[in-house]
Amino acid sequence: MSSRYAAGIVPAMIKRIGAALLILPASLWAVSPDTIQLKENAGITGRILAEKSDQVVVDVGYTALVIPRNQVVRILKGSAKSGSPTKPSAPSASRPAEEGIYYTAAALPPLRDVREQVRQIGEAVVQVRTPSGFGSGFIIHEEGYLITNFHVIEGDTQISVELFSQKGAQLERQVFKQVRIVALNKFADLALLKIEDPQAVKFVRVPLGDSDALSVGDRVFAVGSPLGLERTVTEGILSTKTRQIQGDLYLQTTAPINPGNSGGPLFNLRGEVVGVTNMKITFGEGLGFAIPVETVKYFLRHRDAFAYDKENPNNPYRYLEPPRRLRHAEAQP
Repeated sequence: MSSRYAAGIVPAMIKRIGAALLILPASLWAVSPDTIQLKENAGITGRILAEKSDQVVVDVGYTALVIPRNQVVRILKGSAKSGSPTKPSAPSASRPAEEGIYYTAAALPPLRDVREQVRQIGEAVVQVRTPSGFGSGFIIHEEGYLITNFHVIEGDTQISVELFSQKGAQLERQVFKQVRIVALNKFADLALLKIEDPQAVKFVRVPLGDSDALSVGDRVFAVGSPLGLERTVTEGILSTKTRQIQGDLYLQTTAPINPGNSGGPLFNLRGEVVGVTNMKITFGEGLGFAIPVETVKYFLRHRDAFAYDKENPNNPYRYLEPPRRLRHAEAQP
């Protein structure tokens, strides 16, 4: 395994900065401190002096530290206050950090058992059906955007989405047949769909987590429709987070994955999606795989480049028109 996948050694990699940086204006301390959450459940509280693509510089009062970006899980910014410095308050897990059509929790949600997590997020997991078969998916936006695998809908445009809503003590099945393909990435095996049924209301959604922050042995669980058995929950651990298959890295898990689970979410015990289940070893048990959620985020952030083109449905990429000024320049003799 390449050394870049070795376990992080945060303390040895954090560097001190010269004493000159410690001479700070008094007004800087009139704000609440920032919290930098690191891997391996570590953290640093201080004032961020600079944020770069490869490092974060933090003043901790008696010195300043340089923290490599690859060791940072989340940065929680303090809010401006008047008067003397105050202690940071506990972050709120209920305030989402919006990232376009998906969101991440503004602070680490609390750990809960699988039963409690499923009760809260079960409505966001759906079954995706086409004339060729079916798979699973999960809603990432209240307007009906959802993620599934490319191979679940490959070659089909007639798509329906089935979900279950909690109505008192009963579950109510809903089927939506007006589903649009928004973007496809054949090579990452990802598809972005949108439910456009005029009768649809706001959907329950799930937050995307951080697959880089996972550790081998962490407990995870999958929700999906294996062999058509909707709302099936399976639990296991993360076996490895860097399993290389045909040049791509996957999360490997002992949570049972079967046909029909494809496109469904793999959750951590904080209720965050950390992967998209998409395959298993046929002649083996406890050998399931999921696309890391960081790959999903990249796909969503760059969805315009993967936009579905009705005129060329087999092409997962859409080539954008050049800017008008460049077109005029190219047209000059």
